[in-house]
Amino acid sequence: MQFDHIVLSVKNLKASIKFYSTFLGKSKVSKWDAHWMLGETKLFLTFPYKKSARKFNKQNLGLNHIAFKVLTLAELKRYASRLTKAKIKHSGIQIDKYSKKEFLFFDDPDDIRLEFYLR
Repeated sequence: MQFDHIVLSVKNLKASIKFYSTFLGKSKVSKWDAHWMLGETKLFLTFPYKKSARKFNKQNLGLNHIAFKVLTLAELKRYASRLTKAKIKHSGIQIDKYSKKEFLFFDDPDDIRLEFYLR
């Protein structure tokens, strides 16, 4: 079994497309959403079904974060550099205390925690 797709509801579709394109490349955009192919999984950004003042909080029940797998330390460093050049605040490369693997994390414009994780 694999993931088919992931849908993230965002407040500002245009700003979120710009943010995600920084590290995912060009998206396919329609009037209602944008998406990228990540391997065989589609990542969608779309408007929320309901207007809500509630902000995303990774401490709540539900989604904590999304991790993108990278295969080499050089690839992880390239993503870190890309984020820095785009002025996207991130953790810098750290070592996971459990797996001893390198990773970095950052938040999207809606405070959804994202991570690049070396496998």
